Amino acid sequence: MNIRSIFTLILLLLPLANCYNSKSIHDLLKSHGLPVGLFPKNVKSYSLADNGLLQVFLDRPCLAQVETRMYFESVVTANLSYGGLIGLEGLSQEELFLWLPVIDIIVTDPSSGVILFDIGLAHKQLPRSLFDDPPSCKPEGVLMEKGLGRKKIGIEFLR
Repeated sequence: MNIRSIFTLILLLLPLANCYNSKSIHDLLKSHGLPVGLFPKNVKSYSLADNGLLQVFLDRPCLAQVETRMYFESVVTANLSYGGLIGLEGLSQEELFLWLPVIDIIVTDPSSGVILFDIGLAHKQLPRSLFDDPPSCKPEGVLMEKGLGRKKIGIEFLR
């Protein structure tokens, strides 16, 4: 085999290798002891670096309803470890009419059925079952028309 044949063979086999190792974001979360519903259904893609840096890409920012409303930027980043998304950026949660950044999401004991959200001012424990299924995420513009979007004035928008 000459160099050109080897190069062509590598180019032909490379896409197969990527398909074989690829997982959905929801499968990745599950393999790290996290519930699959932490990210919405409409995740476009993600990247995971060797150091655990996870970047999740959505087509556009959107709002999802779980127990409260959650706002996803078009890119959400975190350090992924078993049972945790640490140092989150790009995710906010509505609490008492305020939008607060979600800093960490942690499952310390999977058998407890509880997931911990660190929203800076407090730690919030939520039933893990709320995140059994990926939520639907609507573009913010659609919800603004219905009067349900985030307000970006005063203290109602904290990030």
